[in-house]
Amino acid sequence: MAKYSRLEVVQAMKNTGMVPLFYHADVALGKKVLKACYDGGARLLEFTARGDFAYEVFAELNKYALKELPGMIMGVGSITDAGAASLFMQMGANFIVTPSLRVDIAKVCNRRKVLWSPGCGSLTEINNAEELGCEVVKLFPGSTYGPDFVKAIKGPQPWTSIMPTGGVSTEEANLKAWFDAGVTCVGMGSKLISKSILEHKDYKGLEIKVAETLKRIASLKK
Repeated sequence: MAKYSRLEVVQAMKNTGMVPLFYHADVALGKKVLKACYDGGARLLEFTARGDFAYEVFAELNKYALKELPGMIMGVGSITDAGAASLFMQMGANFIVTPSLRVDIAKVCNRRKVLWSPGCGSLTEINNAEELGCEVVKLFPGSTYGPDFVKAIKGPQPWTSIMPTGGVSTEEANLKAWFDAGVTCVGMGSKLISKSILEHKDYKGLEIKVAETLKRIASLKK
């Protein structure tokens, strides 16, 4: 069962402005990454469930977060069907992120009052998602649409909350373009938690990178 309500998750997204994305099959490594992100100031993490037995890894990471990292909100991404969403919610997932808009996922998440964020790429999809109760729309892949797309949507629909994933980096110019366009937060994977960091087990470097990125975002949101 989710510990955090959908409104608490949305508030954390607005407050921090960033959701790190991460997947690895090694639980021990995952805990170190999770702690580095937490120590750097992140309060959400999307576990992109892309491997076999990913639910077992997520369950261990979520237990660790609940016990050792107060206020850390764990969610799951790369969910493609209602069955998978239900499984991860049983493991305590606080939010569900999908690559595309799926009504079946919306229904099971709404039934449990768990935030779900579907990947959308058109105004019609965004409107459909919002009619189904979506609080934060995932713009995916962000690199395909860019900040101008967000700005165009926010003009007639200032109430729409958008989280681009893909095409987002830690560089100030990139972040400025997205936040100036009006995004609520950004999802960031390999540009933040890089292969180099994982290969060299540079968890302190990751902590510093997360802290610097969050500081940059906070400055841009003022």
